Amino acid sequence: MRSFRVEFNEFFEDGIISMVEVGLGPCGELRYPSCPVKHGWRYPGIGEFQCYDQYMLKSLRKAAEMRGHSFWARGPDNAGSYSSHPHETGFFCDEGDYDGYYGRFFLNWYSQLLINHGDLVLSLAKLAFEGSCIAAKLPGIHWWYKTSSHAAELTAGFYNPCNRDGYIAIAAMLHKHGAALNFACAELQFLEQLEDLQEALANPQGLVWQVLNAAWEACITVVSENAFVCHDRVGYNKILENVKPVNDPDGRHFSSFTYLRLTPLLMERQNFMEFERFVKRMHGEAVLYLQV
Repeated sequence: MRSFRVEFNEFFEDGIISMVEVGLGPCGELRYPSCPVKHGWRYPGIGEFQCYDQYMLKSLRKAAEMRGHSFWARGPDNAGSYSSHPHETGFFCDEGDYDGYYGRFFLNWYSQLLINHGDLVLSLAKLAFEGSCIAAKLPGIHWWYKTSSHAAELTAGFYNPCNRDGYIAIAAMLHKHGAALNFACAELQFLEQLEDLQEALANPQGLVWQVLNAAWEACITVVSENAFVCHDRVGYNKILENVKPVNDPDGRHFSSFTYLRLTPLLMERQNFMEFERFVKRMHGEAVLYLQV
């Protein structure tokens, strides 16, 4: 990070680089690599806990001993595999072990280590990029959100079952470092009607509002990006609706938006015209509704 800051000093001084997003995990996101395709994960699998290397086990053993229950120094043995569904496991099913004494101990330890990791890296980033805004990215793990355990979130490190808000502590950690939250959610609400989301008991809209409200309650800046390729007006309008909500009584909106990604398809005449219109509206310019 120091080398990057020195190498691009001119761009920082001129304000060309206005924000630095700090990678905190897979795909740059603050999470455990709980759902790797190369290890057999397939959507909407719950993923697996990542707590079996020697360092994690040592930490778990220390936490269990401090709690006075050394026999808790183990990962769950009934949490299924990468592509399991919650009801197929004893840990994540309704009234499962996730909400028992051991489950709550384990999940608190597991999620806190992830927060500690983010805290450490961002403290170093704040020193390296002093004077510049830093940001951290959170994933939108919306599948199984309508279940009691929120299994996919738990394995990724977010202790967010239906009876606990797992994003408040993360927002507080980001606020401590003055870091912005990048949440790739701008058009997730648009996905509600997709059949595979219904089968996975997903709730993108519920997740979006929970995470955003945690961020706004902590008074941290929110930035975003699109999670999926978008070239049409309907998709752009949904992004605008979420990034710059017209009816928010508190006037809250996203600070910035990153459009992903530049492709030959985007450069086709009609698609680029729609993109140009979207950018102008994002900057608050009045745009005529031309016939398409």
